[in-house]
Amino acid sequence: MLRFHFCSRIGAMRSLVGRCLVVLGFCWLLSSGGHSLTWAQDRPLRIIVFGAHPDDCEIRAGGTAALWARHGYKVKFVSVTNGDIGHWGIAGGALAQRRMREVQEAAKILGITTEVLDIHDGELLPTLENRRIMTRLIRAWDADIVIGHRPNDYHPDHRYVGVLMQDCAYMVAVPFFCPDVPPLKRNPVFLFSYDSFQRPNPFRADIVVAIDEVIDQKLDALVVIESQFVEGGALGSAEAAPKTEEERQKKREQVRESFRQRFARIADQYRDRLIELYGPEKGRAVKYAEAFEICEYGRQPSAQEIRQLFPFIGQSDSK
Repeated sequence: MLRFHFCSRIGAMRSLVGRCLVVLGFCWLLSSGGHSLTWAQDRPLRIIVFGAHPDDCEIRAGGTAALWARHGYKVKFVSVTNGDIGHWGIAGGALAQRRMREVQEAAKILGITTEVLDIHDGELLPTLENRRIMTRLIRAWDADIVIGHRPNDYHPDHRYVGVLMQDCAYMVAVPFFCPDVPPLKRNPVFLFSYDSFQRPNPFRADIVVAIDEVIDQKLDALVVIESQFVEGGALGSAEAAPKTEEERQKKREQVRESFRQRFARIADQYRDRLIELYGPEKGRAVKYAEAFEICEYGRQPSAQEIRQLFPFIGQSDSK
């Protein structure tokens, strides 16, 4: 009985210590999300972007990534699935390897790092193991900014990337979760990339980045992902795919123009926000943009911190 009572007290003490650590961690996260702090520039910023497939990061954040890279910051794209069913004519390992090569070439063009996880396309689930994988990746990259899909999206892989990213927003700082990789000392800013879905809530453009100076670089990176954009991806067909090099080159030009118009629409859609961020003269002149929403989990940056994290936004020309 004495031994049992003693062990019970030890177990209760461990439980109490565990709860105290959680409370202390939560209080630390609240304090780190305050607006009174400024971003420490003791090293180049480090950004990690999660996309469901080998092309999602490039579409949604390729321009901003190129701008960060030009400033000497470290950017990593992670495709959470390998894209092995994303083509009308080929699938499996051959397609996964091809899509890996495509995004590696895109990464060279953008000046960043890329990684493709070995999870089957269309089969991503928000499991504990995948939460651990993403947490380890964020910690290993020592990320200041984490970007991913919103959890409301047409594609289940997209949705679950968003869920997993949100699940990591607290866990990346918890010491005894994935203790094999040191926890982050500062909770990152978590951002959602742009989409047009309205339910249950529409995208909110908290940060809009002018990408005019890197638009051709971004388009170059997208065009090399030929399995998706030149050949049509999962919903393409043999009839619609280019048959000759002349047809393929024509398709590349069409892809460039289609994406150019897409990023122009984002700039027009969020013109008011561009004017707020860049000032009236420059904000009205922006032709192409990418947009991001601040996730309510993770660090909540002040307006000053946003300009530190996105230094190419610069100061308003009205000041």
